Parts: sequence; structure tokens; C-alpha cells
Amino acid sequence: MLKFQNKTSLITGSGTGIGQAIAKKFVENGASVIILGRRREPLDETSKMLESIIAEKQSGASVRIFSGVDVSDENAMNKMFEDLKNDNVTVDNIVNNAGVSGPVTCFPNASLDEFKSTIGIHLTGTFWGSVQALKVMKEGGKIITISTFFTEEKPLEQRPYRFRSPYTAAQGAKNRLAELMSWELTDKGIISIATNPGPVHSDRIYKTVYPKAAAEFMRVGGFEDLNPTEVDAANKELLSLLGEDDSVIKEGIANAAAKLANGKDVVKLTETLTNLLNYIQTIAEKVQNNTSHMIANKEFLTQGQVADTVLNLCDDEIAKIVNGKVIPGDRVFYPVKPHIGTTAPGVHQPNFTGKAVVFTIDATDKTDAERVEFLAQHVEKNGGKVACFISQTTPTDLQEYISSKFHSHIVDIKNPEEVQKWLNTARTNIGEILGVIHITGKLPEIEKLTEVTRPVWEELVEKFISTPATVAQRALEQFVPGGKEDPRLYKDAKGSIMIIGPDLPIGRKVTGTQRAQVEVFRGALRPFTTTVNQELSDVLKSKIRMFTIFPGSVTGSEPNNQRIADAFNFLVTEHALSSAEVTFCVDETR
Repeated sequence: MLKFQNKTSLITGSGTGIGQAIAKKFVENGASVIILGRRREPLDETSKMLESIIAEKQSGASVRIFSGVDVSDENAMNKMFEDLKNDNVTVDNIVNNAGVSGPVTCFPNASLDEFKSTIGIHLTGTFWGSVQALKVMKEGGKIITISTFFTEEKPLEQRPYRFRSPYTAAQGAKNRLAELMSWELTDKGIISIATNPGPVHSDRIYKTVYPKAAAEFMRVGGFEDLNPTEVDAANKELLSLLGEDDSVIKEGIANAAAKLANGKDVVKLTETLTNLLNYIQTIAEKVQNNTSHMIANKEFLTQGQVADTVLNLCDDEIAKIVNGKVIPGDRVFYPVKPHIGTTAPGVHQPNFTGKAVVFTIDATDKTDAERVEFLAQHVEKNGGKVACFISQTTPTDLQEYISSKFHSHIVDIKNPEEVQKWLNTARTNIGEILGVIHITGKLPEIEKLTEVTRPVWEELVEKFISTPATVAQRALEQFVPGGKEDPRLYKDAKGSIMIIGPDLPIGRKVTGTQRAQVEVFRGALRPFTTTVNQELSDVLKSKIRMFTIFPGSVTGSEPNNQRIADAFNFLVTEHALSSAEVTFCVDETR
């Protein structure tokens, strides 16, 4: 018998690319496969290829297609698994492979809708697909999650991935989600493993990610006589021409010049667009070359090699050994400065006189409200003014507690327009905004995250990922009005953003499951913070910094709010500009 004969594997995003390669490798080893994706045509073509392999192997396996299935679509995923359950199908292996590039641009310029969509596909798609798959899995089943090497941490290290903030946030959370599922699904006998294949030969890298990153470099500074908005419009016309024949490129540039002329000399614009496309190609090739030189043999993995990795992880004995692990298969030696620290460096107490500090608050319990009280009083006693914008979802008693002590408004902080409006109001009424402090609140007590309803899951993602991103982006717009359209305005601009939370659980008997639940959302904020800061400092050349503070410790000790206040003191000084550390676990001693 072939190794996976009489087994069934479900692979998301399997009509093309890595997903298709994994499906192919499974059927070569005897497995039946379930393939799914948004478009029918590539699934049909893949199915024909797989059927021919099955016929050759005479394995008796089968191929089943679910088209029009977006992994972020709750109803589509529910229906697929209900259909499988009704047909008495047992899925032995599910491979969470589906993904998108997401917006490839500086975070201040990223569409928040696209940000949420990227999170929805990568993170929520993985979570909900895994949870629903439990309906058709039995003891010994494997959940294999494919993520990215840019979000896996080494000691004191966090890899930034500029222009990819929603992607890194989602992938970082996926790594921690894979670990959590190994804890929560032990009683079901289900194994959960993640793997980071690193750079893989694929059209997504060569035709999308690298060229878009190169194009973003051009947009940030403008190009020749084109301002950033004009470069952005040109990029949208030009990127699809990369890799085409010279005649196609020449015609495409001519069409773009005619379309974008808007009073400019078409001949001169044609020359400029030709130069722009050449620069984009040069930079994209340089990024690819630089990455390859961080690999010992300078070779990206093939899609078939990634598929081999997945099949090895589905081996019964290997899976038992690495259950709950994130397998770093990237081979990339990526030297970075340390980005994760403990207590922030001490500084002389800043004078906040004449400055305003805005708090956006999504409190969960009384200790969150008391933290706001402590930090706001710290600002006021050192001369600053405070405005508190409290989420509508914060419990009423906590809203009243904060409002009784500080100038406050109840605000829909999930809504970017609302956040922008109130930040403008604060600036008008109480003065220049020195910093914005966002309190995420704590993770509510949940017995098993894998058993929550879809609405509860989406509320958690909103609370700990999307809302901090919304507040941060609108704070950036407050610090640099018009910076979204013209990133050159960021040069030397000042401002401070601090995200606080979620806390680690408190107590002497904290379980691994409880810690792992919190780490899912911390896992999103670490790479998000690191990526945005690299853009703010290295790309946009600003003096704006965003820190994330994670209260609590692995020993379950009580958080110390004074250490958070000390971290804010550090953040608003010039010392923060030279600090590589942007995430502080202030209650950890080492």
C-alpha cells in the first residue's frame, strides 16, 4: 500500500501554487483529496491532473472539489463541512494553506478594509476551517498550518516585514494559534503543527510581492517629476507589464502615459514611466537577490519541497513528536536587531505641560479601568492634559468609573472616521497631542477558544488586532495630516503611540492553555508593531514611534502599572528614536 492510501486530506487554496503541489503529493502517496478555492477553473484543471495520477497509481483514491469557497466566508465553510459530514467523510489531514498577499504598502497608506480582509483570510480562515474540520476528524487527525518565516521569533528577535503589516499580524497569530490548538485538542487526539517554509518559488513572490514592494519604495519618495500620488497611479498601470515581451511593455507604457498625462508632455511622461518600470524591476530583483544570499545554498524552496514537508508532518510518528510546534523550515539567516525587551530604559521624568495624551480604551474589567486611572493621573501630575475615548463595548460600570475622573466620551473606536473625528476634537480643545495610548483590555475568560462561536471569535480579532490597527493608523494621520497621500510629509514628524495589552493571566495555577490563548493575540501585535516601526523609521524617516507593552509575566505575577508609565516616559523622549526594542514585556525580569 501507498503511505496515505485510504486516508483523506483537505487542502485549502489548492487550485494553484503550493496548495496544488501538496494535493499532488498526497495523491501520489495514495490519499484521497478534497480541494477548494474561490475559482472553479483552476480547481477543475487541478482535479484532472490529480485524477490521472490516481489512475496511474491505481490507488482507488478520489478527488472532491468545492469551488467558490473563500476560507473567510463562514457560511461557505460551514456548508462544505456539513456536506462532508452528511456524506460520512472522515478527514485525516487538513492543511491550512489558503492565503493572499494583502496590501503591499506602508501601514499609513494601507486600506483598513484590506487589512481586515487579510486577517480574515489568513487568521480567521485558519481558525474557522480548523474548528469546523473537527466535525469530520477523528483521533489521530492532523491540522497543518502554513505560515511565514517573517513572524517567527528567536530570543529577543522579531523579524519585520515592511509593507506587509496585516500579513505579518495574521501570520504571527497563526503560529500561536497552531500552538494553542495542540493544547485544546489533546482530549480529542488531534495534532496541530505549523510550518514556516520561508521563500518559495512562486508567482506570488515574483509577480506580486517583490514588484509591489519595489513600487512602494518609488511611491514613498516620488519619482523624477511625479509626486507620490502620481507614482501610485502609474504603478497600478505598469506592474502587470513586468515579465512581458518588449513590444507589450512598450505598448503598455504608451497607453499608461496617454491615460495619465493630465496636461503633461506625453513624450516626457513616456520616458519617465519607462524609467520607473525599470527601477521597479531592478529593486524587485535586488530584494530577491538579497534574500537568497541569506540562505546557505542561495536557493528558495520549490513548491514540491514544501509539499514534502507537509507530508512528513502528517506522518503519525513524526506528528506526535512535533505536536504543538512551529517548524522553522525557512533556512534564512536573517540578522536583525533585538525588538523585544523587558523593562524600558529609565529616563528623566518628561514635562508634559502644554501637551495632550489621548487614551482609547477597550476595557474588559476593573483592573483595566484602574490602569487608565493610574496612567492618566501620571500624565496630569506631570503637566499634561488627558482625554479618554471609551469603547462602546466597555462595560457600563467601567465607562462610568473612568468618566467620573477624566474628560471622557463614549466612542465607537472600531470606526476609523469616529476615531479621526475625536482625535481632531482633542487636538482642537486640549492642545497638541503628544501621544496616543490604546488599552486593549484583557482576554475574557474562555474555557476553550476552539469552542467559541464565530461572532465571539470575530469580536476578539476586532478587539485585539483590528481596533489597535485602526487607532494607530488614525493617530498617524493626526501626527502627519495628508501623509497617506504624500508620505514625504513623514520626514522628521514626531508622535508616539502605545498599545497596552493583552495581559498574561494572573495566578499561581495558570495553565498552558490560558497562556496560549493570550499569545494568539500577542502573536499578532508583535510583528505588527515591529513592521510598522521599521516603516516609520527606515522608510518614512519619521520620528514617530509605536510601542506595544505586554503586562504580566509567565509566573502569573500581578502587573505593575508604574513600569508602564516608565515605558511611556521613555517612548516620548528622543531616546526612543535610537531604540531597536519596540515591544516591552515590562513585568518580566529577564
